[in-house]
Amino acid sequence: MNTFSKTIQLRRVVVTGMGALTPIGNNIEDYWQGLMSGKSGADKITRFDPSNFKTQFACEVKGFEPNDHFDRKEARKMDLFTQFAMVSVEEAIKNAQLNLDTIDTNEVGVIWASGIGGLNTLQEEIIGFADRDRQPKFNPFLVPKMIADIAAGMISIKYGFRGVNYCTVSACASSTNALIDAFNFIRLGQAKIIVTGGSEASVNATGVGGFSAMKALSSNNENPTSASRPFDANRDGFVLGEGAGALILEDLEHALARNAPIYAEVIGGGTAADAYHITATHPEGLGAQLAMQRAMADADIGLADIDYINAHATSTPVGDVGEMKAISELFTDHLNNLDVSATKSMTGHLLGAAGAIEAVASILSIKNNMIPPTVNLDNRDENIDARLQLTPNTAKAKNVNIAMSNTFGFGGHNAIGVFKKFEQ
Repeated sequence: MNTFSKTIQLRRVVVTGMGALTPIGNNIEDYWQGLMSGKSGADKITRFDPSNFKTQFACEVKGFEPNDHFDRKEARKMDLFTQFAMVSVEEAIKNAQLNLDTIDTNEVGVIWASGIGGLNTLQEEIIGFADRDRQPKFNPFLVPKMIADIAAGMISIKYGFRGVNYCTVSACASSTNALIDAFNFIRLGQAKIIVTGGSEASVNATGVGGFSAMKALSSNNENPTSASRPFDANRDGFVLGEGAGALILEDLEHALARNAPIYAEVIGGGTAADAYHITATHPEGLGAQLAMQRAMADADIGLADIDYINAHATSTPVGDVGEMKAISELFTDHLNNLDVSATKSMTGHLLGAAGAIEAVASILSIKNNMIPPTVNLDNRDENIDARLQLTPNTAKAKNVNIAMSNTFGFGGHNAIGVFKKFEQ
């Protein structure tokens, strides 16, 4: 019989740094200003010729030049999704005022996320194989550039972080799962600091073509900036986005000892499965509701404590209604004090990186006491509970003490993060 037992004192976990590389801003400050101004990142695709595609626009990162961040030899070893990751992490480390000479890098881990990984690399190599009449002359970096976990590895290699290191893959819930795992490792005393977040770079012929074929994308080519319109009756699908978000999670005592900046506290996380469909979310939002309940139970808070929900809300006809149904039923007696918004209306859908940039948005909402808007919400869907406050088109000032960030992924994955204003 195993008689071993151990009492664990859970550690408090705080966010001490953040980085963002998004379709509406290439750093934290510009990203937040883009959100507050209701800026859309959607425009005609420049990464390839989309003229033969049903959807010809996306939310691309603007003005990103790999040579501004990496030497040419280094850049050639990385797919774009890894480059995005490295740039956002560099900002987050500087933002956290991490001095690598004074911290124990054996106690620093990396849990990164990507829903797809190196799709650009895979596409290029397969096209090259076909163009060479199937001559097997592949790039020796094909596999390490393509695999989804490589970003976590590259981050650790650059900074010498020897703690826990892996990648989470749960489609569009990937980076929220990464954040929850990072939170758990630190509060269980398994790490002092973990770099977490996610990156995605799927604005290419394969990504756009694949999502378009399943009728997931908006085809509003005439008005791309108004195509992502969560909760609106005229929405017709999501707008594909790209980029990265990074967060530095840290043991509170460790953060205080080095006088680190503290943006918010991570207080809970919840996960659940829809067990329903390979791509569609549950129409009644059952998995979403269960994940939200688990996140609040983990955080030891009640329904009335949530001030703001950054909704998953991708602008699909079925998904938005199911999520709002879950929220309205769960929070039914507290909707007057709850604000909801969909920042994908501005950034588009960053897939595996969505949870990361939306966690950043939620934390900045707490820091700045502002609710980002849901832009393009002009004709509210009558199937959405009229009591829900959806922050249409204009940012709203509000004291935000606790924020929740919702993410859901193909396969029925639901992951929820909960953040709180830091109090010592």
